[in-house]
Amino acid sequence: MRIKQSLCYPMYLRKDTNVAELCKTVAKIGFKAVELWNREANLGGITLEDLAKAAKSSGMIVSSMCGHNSLPDGLNKLANHDRIEAELRESIDVAVKLGMPGVICFSGNRNPGQSDYEGLVACAQGLRRIAPYAEKKGVNLNVELLNSKVDHAGYQCDHTDWGVALCEMVNSPRVKLLYDIYHMQIMEGDVIRSLRKAIKWIGHFHTAGNPGRNEMNDTQELNYRGICKAIAATDYAGYVGHEFAPKGDVLAAIKDAFAQCDQQ
Repeated sequence: MRIKQSLCYPMYLRKDTNVAELCKTVAKIGFKAVELWNREANLGGITLEDLAKAAKSSGMIVSSMCGHNSLPDGLNKLANHDRIEAELRESIDVAVKLGMPGVICFSGNRNPGQSDYEGLVACAQGLRRIAPYAEKKGVNLNVELLNSKVDHAGYQCDHTDWGVALCEMVNSPRVKLLYDIYHMQIMEGDVIRSLRKAIKWIGHFHTAGNPGRNEMNDTQELNYRGICKAIAATDYAGYVGHEFAPKGDVLAAIKDAFAQCDQQ
């Protein structure tokens, strides 16, 4: 199966960026989707509705957004469950309206006195509350794997095995992982073996060069051609979303990333 690629548009905004033109340009390159972080955000004067309209007019969809607040204060805290359930329910409804396949969830940072296993159980309890609604609506809840060494100190869902254990504990076809290749390279490496082992539970991918979270070129250590060939060889049918910050020409970086990941 040929890799379906998505572009996380906030990473590529510049002062003169026109979202409609950006969507037209990346659609011509071959992208099938765009995505964003917070649906309430108004980055560059662009709302989620603006982005969805521009994507649709270019033959693309919006593939992903954050489903709840906030990244450091997440599902591993029982006191957050009422809030997060309400936020996810609303986000799922928005996703259905826009034809979005998944929304992002966060474990939150480790809480003082709470073991990783206790955090796992708390996250599972929170996801079980909303999983039936996600199943009913056909929207994935993608728990993001992030590094706790460089970018997100203290974040709990920072290893693939922990994320897989969470998915297995909830045991819902709609509770998945957002496997961020950049973050997992920092935490554990062995990316291809890791994603092959976890592919059943992966609902979305993110990319970026490491170190630096910049272009996916030969200044960084990840072989994205090989990684995407490995993904394409599985039965994964979701999106690979680019979430890197170009240091040079934005369009050239986007084209190069697409070419590296255009595997089947």
